[in-house]
Amino acid sequence: MSPNDPSLKSFIGVAPDGDFPIQNLPYGVFSTASAPTPRVGVAIGDHILDLAVLHGRGLLPEVGAGNVFATDAINGFMALGPAVWKATRARISALLRLDTPTLRDDAALRAAALVKRADARVHLPLNVTAFSDFFSSKQHATNAGKIIRGEASALAPNWLTMPIGYNSRASTVVVSGTPVRRPLGQRKPRNAEHPSFGPCANLDCELEMGVVIGAGSSMGEMIDEATAEKMIFGFTLLNDWSARDIQAWEYQPLGPFLAKAFATTISPWIVTAEALEPFRVEGPVQDPAPFPYLRQGPRRNYDVTLDLLLKTSTMTDHAPISRTNFSFMYWSSVQQLMHHGCTGCAMSVGDLLGSGTISGDARDQLGSLLELSWGGSNPIELPNGEKRTFLQDGDSLMIRGYAQGKGYRVGFGEAEGVITPALAPPV
Repeated sequence: MSPNDPSLKSFIGVAPDGDFPIQNLPYGVFSTASAPTPRVGVAIGDHILDLAVLHGRGLLPEVGAGNVFATDAINGFMALGPAVWKATRARISALLRLDTPTLRDDAALRAAALVKRADARVHLPLNVTAFSDFFSSKQHATNAGKIIRGEASALAPNWLTMPIGYNSRASTVVVSGTPVRRPLGQRKPRNAEHPSFGPCANLDCELEMGVVIGAGSSMGEMIDEATAEKMIFGFTLLNDWSARDIQAWEYQPLGPFLAKAFATTISPWIVTAEALEPFRVEGPVQDPAPFPYLRQGPRRNYDVTLDLLLKTSTMTDHAPISRTNFSFMYWSSVQQLMHHGCTGCAMSVGDLLGSGTISGDARDQLGSLLELSWGGSNPIELPNGEKRTFLQDGDSLMIRGYAQGKGYRVGFGEAEGVITPALAPPV
């Protein structure tokens, strides 16, 4: 039986709107107060299944003798390749099934291998070897162009011919819940004669998906479509925090740099590409037709609902400010990876690709405050009456996402960060 079968049930109960049913089984890294050493697990319902324990009991023979789960990152497991990913997920699914007694009926094993998520601390799930961020939503690119450059030059001439991207910083990719310090930098308002140095005034979020690369490629070789498909291990929520005023002054002529390098938040769970197979859909029509090296088969996008939520320091709960969908992406994740490798750039296990901000056509489908407030000219109003153009200190920004199946959903958890004050600038 396929691990994606909608009829599958686990002996661990999961609500229909729960993020982590047996059809999901996302990978993460966790620890507990009683066992503080981080190790790899999968989320199931309100629990985490400790894969290091299962391997130690001989229940995961697919990965071989070395316990790749008794470590603080999933890189070692990913390096074993797609065949092992598939076989291991099938084995875990079988062990969690309602009709499988191995784990269900062994109280001692359950006590050792199942941890309540509420009692666990989650960590960055992978060692991010490199991070590249793309700019692949046509709606976002057009909106940002209008705000920054004006209607006449909204979409750059090269945007429709290739996935635009840049290399960012792997060193500041952090897991959900990590505070984000307001960055310092140079900025020059339009009405100022000279630039100044100080705290970012226009701090923004970018609702994105992260693509986790689980298999590498060789320097000097291109990546074709079939290879790109096999290289993608899974997906995670991603917030590429952005200092818009710093970005506006620094981006000419080489593009984003410090405005994007201070923090990127990802969710603690990586949903496998296999778990998302039932949710593949067609993306937007690409016109003009891509160059041959970028051409792809059907249904390369994914139907994943994504919510952007904001909570100020005076609010008790996060309020939704946008709902969009991963299917809106003009350039797919496979195309991004093929383009990344077209010059012979080597990809490594643990590389992370950001999809770029995901926006739709409607105002409530926009994935950044830059768009939602239209560059600060149209503040958004929150349920308590407060208004925002950009983020203030104490604000908490959260991304949530899920793919809806028949009677279950494949969820991603959340990617959240609270803004803390900037350092005092040197005088």
